[in-house]
Amino acid sequence: MNSRHNRHAEDGADVLSARGFQEPAAALAELRARLEAARIAKRLTKSALAALAGLGRTTVSAAFSGAAPPPSAGTVYAVARTLALQPRPLLELHALATRAAAVPSAAVTSGAGPSAAGGVGRPIAQCRPHDLGVHPAADTPRHTGDDHAQSPTDRRPRTRLRLPGYVRRPHDAELADLVAAAAAGSSRMAVLVGSSSTGKTRACWEAVQPLAEQGWLLWDPRYPSHPEAALADMERVVPHTVVWLNESQHYVGAGGGTGERLAAALHLLLTDPARAPVLILGTLWSSYARAYCALPRTDGPDPHAQVRHLLAGRQIVLPDAFDRKSIKAAEALADAGDAQLAHALRHSGDGRLAQFLAGAPELLRRYRSASPPARALLHTAMDARRLGVGLNVPLAFLAEAAEDYLSDDERDALDDHWFEQALADTGEPVHGNLAPLRRVRPRTVREDPDGTGGGDGEPAPACRLADFLEQHGAGERRRLCPPTSFWAAAHEHLDVPDELHLLARAAAHRGRTLWARRLLAKAVDAGSTESLSRLAELYEESGDRSAAETLYQRAAEAGDRDGLLWLARERERTGRYEEAEHFARQAIAAGCGFVMYELAMLRAERRGRAGCEDLLRQAAAAGHDYALEKLAVSRERAGDFAEALALARRAADRGGPGVLRRLATDREFAGDLTTAEALFREAADAGCTQSLYSLIKLREKAGDSAEAEQLSRQAADDGDTDALRRLAAVRAAAGDVVAAESLFHEAADAGSVAALDGLALLRENLGDHDGAEHYAHRAADEGMTRALFRLAEKRKDAGDRGRAEELFRRAARVDQVRTMALQEIALLREEAGDRDGAEQAARRAAEAGSTEALIELADLREDAVGSCGGGGAEALFEEAAALGDSYALGRLVRMREEAGDHEEADRLARQAADGGDTRARNLLDELRANRKRRRGAAWSIGLPLADSKADRLCHWHSQRRDS
Repeated sequence: MNSRHNRHAEDGADVLSARGFQEPAAALAELRARLEAARIAKRLTKSALAALAGLGRTTVSAAFSGAAPPPSAGTVYAVARTLALQPRPLLELHALATRAAAVPSAAVTSGAGPSAAGGVGRPIAQCRPHDLGVHPAADTPRHTGDDHAQSPTDRRPRTRLRLPGYVRRPHDAELADLVAAAAAGSSRMAVLVGSSSTGKTRACWEAVQPLAEQGWLLWDPRYPSHPEAALADMERVVPHTVVWLNESQHYVGAGGGTGERLAAALHLLLTDPARAPVLILGTLWSSYARAYCALPRTDGPDPHAQVRHLLAGRQIVLPDAFDRKSIKAAEALADAGDAQLAHALRHSGDGRLAQFLAGAPELLRRYRSASPPARALLHTAMDARRLGVGLNVPLAFLAEAAEDYLSDDERDALDDHWFEQALADTGEPVHGNLAPLRRVRPRTVREDPDGTGGGDGEPAPACRLADFLEQHGAGERRRLCPPTSFWAAAHEHLDVPDELHLLARAAAHRGRTLWARRLLAKAVDAGSTESLSRLAELYEESGDRSAAETLYQRAAEAGDRDGLLWLARERERTGRYEEAEHFARQAIAAGCGFVMYELAMLRAERRGRAGCEDLLRQAAAAGHDYALEKLAVSRERAGDFAEALALARRAADRGGPGVLRRLATDREFAGDLTTAEALFREAADAGCTQSLYSLIKLREKAGDSAEAEQLSRQAADDGDTDALRRLAAVRAAAGDVVAAESLFHEAADAGSVAALDGLALLRENLGDHDGAEHYAHRAADEGMTRALFRLAEKRKDAGDRGRAEELFRRAARVDQVRTMALQEIALLREEAGDRDGAEQAARRAAEAGSTEALIELADLREDAVGSCGGGGAEALFEEAAALGDSYALGRLVRMREEAGDHEEADRLARQAADGGDTRARNLLDELRANRKRRRGAAWSIGLPLADSKADRLCHWHSQRRDS
């Protein structure tokens, strides 16, 4: 019987069964027919349906098109819900339509889409998600009673890797908009940022599926290495290509300036209209994104200038966990038969479905239950990755480095084939075919027909640590120092200059100076000029200035900025000014204008303003804008306002109008309001928003409220939603509450979140506490919790601790201020006598990344009892120290030292120093120096110095007995 006439009831509604369909094509046709009928019944256009479902227009159009491949399960679910259809029967049809005989991509089979001739990449429809870095998902166990009780013979055979149904989340809508823009002809880029195994790569894969239907190509540049491959073939990227930069740190984070060059090349690709459209998609862990986007020091190099520019405005942040709406969508797919999602939902109660599906729990279980040899390999790989070794860890290094990770008894128990057996154990896949430490076989780089492009022989065998275990190890082992075999193996078997340099830095931070020198020397031999300066620095720290200068000279000859800067400083320090300027000019020629600026600052300290202005002029001519600002200020202070103004205008022309504002502020302070106002206007016209605000304040002070408001509205019309809010604050400060409130409302309506904060403060000052909380909550909903904090503190000061805690708890829901709010809650509970509640809040803050609350509680308890470490303070310091807080560790070390337990004080300080805490190394040196001084003082008056707690007690007893 045709299934169109086979009806059954589900959830009280008549729906058509999908079971009667045997052919995928028939199931797909039925699926589309049902969706089309419901769309027509709802009188929705496809564009309107896409907007209501939160999908891209192209995605929805393809879902209804008979010429396109089947839509994804997530698309079917979203469309069904929007059309008020039951998802289950439609998803059953979808499962039938996408089984082994799935419909191929129409774009590929018909030859539609762009040609790949001369380009790089292959059609998206021919790519496999797992080859592109999408994690294989945790499979469902055969027996529901015990997830890990299967024997090897009891496992179900798997012919291909399967992906669970896809659940769309807010970041998918942002991606869909970018893909739609690319499909319409505009080049676009997005980098998905989040923790390990949060679904970044899967989101990219799902996003490009509409482009697969249009025949786009996908280029995944990985061989011979990520950055080299990308740079070599960037010019061959043709229009309608997706550039796939999974784990983008391997590309834009490459050392030796390669990452910067690649970022510049990507920017050129994006902005070249002749090569549009292209879509660049990347993924990054949050820690890498923060490092690349951090602003550099004004007086130092900028190692990620191009990368920061490339990433600006192109990051899409993924949450660690699914929100409530996404969980509901996952539950619907699970109810419709998605066994993988159902299994994940049963076993992950914290919303971390992506991590669970990637096999995280089983990976951790395998790691924690590993045999001693397997655990030694995992610890070696964890340490290698966290300290700088690349993605593929060479097997030869691993075999030698793992030796000292085993105890003597464990080593004695090893057989001759222990390494191979340990590799086999760690390479055994967990659910989802993800192994803790799997073998990788890098591709051999072969010569092109013209004899170029070949590699240096066969690549060395290597293995790769699961990235979830990598992230776990980075936290769990952050305070541990690798044993000697690790450093020896690194020196023997590693030869990538960047890796050697990073390992050398890690060794130096942990007090392994000799290994640091050897690793840096090998990096230098491999061509790393950056390592020359670092090696010189180590010799300088050891007091060998002659060897250091020789190395700095070599670095300077290679154009290294650190070498040039050191030589310039050294010559300046010894009064050899001409030589100092010579090295600084060399630095300018090498593109390092800041060296001349540094030299100018040193000269200013020694010879005053007059001695440094010529150097500032040279630095400014070399493009160092901060030198231009310093020079302008110097000329103004010398009384040459005309030249100062000319320099400030030069800075404004180069994009730095802040110098004009600085001069305007000085004129205002001197009482020259006419000149100040003219300069503020000039700076505002040059794009300095702060100058506009200063100008508005001047107009208000002059009583010209009309022009102040006109300037504010002009700024608001130009897109500055905060201008009206600032004017409202000025009116509020002047006591004009009615006008202030009206302007605050107008600014809030225009999108200023700070205006909501201003309204909260205004209502609070008027005694309207409920109104104040209303606006504070609205501001918090938009991510600004300042008003909530202020109100909570006011409630606390008024004695309303319950209401204060409630407001702090509301603030704790926002990631950016969670730890501050939890810290306040801990202090509130401590003051109320709820010690357990205070510790609970402090630990939650520590879990969120801040140990400050634990420290504050410890300090309060010490003060309460009047003794060092008393009142439970010592235990709290221990907790904070275990989480890596160096201040808490220092307090513990001093407690042990004051108690006479020098051995324990040394042990704690050494432990932290081994973890790379340089302050702990300094503390250890300080303790030993103090003991030496005390020992000398004690013996000088005939008293022995107790070297341990036991010795101190014996000495005390002997004194009592003698008396």
